[in-house]
Amino acid sequence: MIEGKRVAVVLPAYNAARTLEKTVRELSDLVDDRILVDDRSSDDTVSIARDLGLTVLVHDRNLGYGGNQKTCYAAALNRGADIVVMLHPDYQYTPRLVVPMASMIASGVYDVVLGSRLLVGGALRGGMPRYKYVSNRFLTVAQNLLLGASLSEYHTGFRAFTKEVLQSMPLSSFSDNFLFDNQILTECILRGARIGEVSCPTSYFPEASSIGFLRSCEYGMGVLKTAIGALPRRFSRTRQLHEPDSAAKKPVACAIEEP
Repeated sequence: MIEGKRVAVVLPAYNAARTLEKTVRELSDLVDDRILVDDRSSDDTVSIARDLGLTVLVHDRNLGYGGNQKTCYAAALNRGADIVVMLHPDYQYTPRLVVPMASMIASGVYDVVLGSRLLVGGALRGGMPRYKYVSNRFLTVAQNLLLGASLSEYHTGFRAFTKEVLQSMPLSSFSDNFLFDNQILTECILRGARIGEVSCPTSYFPEASSIGFLRSCEYGMGVLKTAIGALPRRFSRTRQLHEPDSAAKKPVACAIEEP
């Protein structure tokens, strides 16, 4: 526990056998629950996860990356988590930042914390393909403009949430594919969640999961569509925040007693 808060790490897994043990070995003892959801892997992910003592849930069919996260969050909340950290089991993000990210939430300062690969410009040094870096920067700038936010990155797979944020999300309405990440973050922004970021080193290597160029293009179009579709709600919320209280517009009657 951290600050009396129960911390769960969820690992949405698909063919993660080669990197899972290294990822789990670096998780802190302060983590109360380690949950792996296997999305119908064809390798030894499930057996390795069980040998490592993880709580393991296995889909009977492949539900996609977003579908996997939906199961992850439901399982963590059902098991009593106060803070849920989503970490990819492919060792692209360092597990050593789980505790700092969870601590930022446990302190009561933030509702959501992101592990950003771009906060101090280390993504390229970590091996991020240049086309991914350029597209990430372009999409992030566009999303900040459309959503009125100022995040350094929207596309990280390393995130921490309060249970209250997850319970308030319409998770079932979100995509079952990679667009899920952007939909949940967009919803957090629209609802006024307090979002913090930490700089997170990243490592790209053959075993790390990544989508190809064509799927990246499809993902990018979906991201822009999500952000543009959020504009009416953003402006509606802005108007509500700036409108004076209707009660303040009404004249106040008062009785003045004669001396």
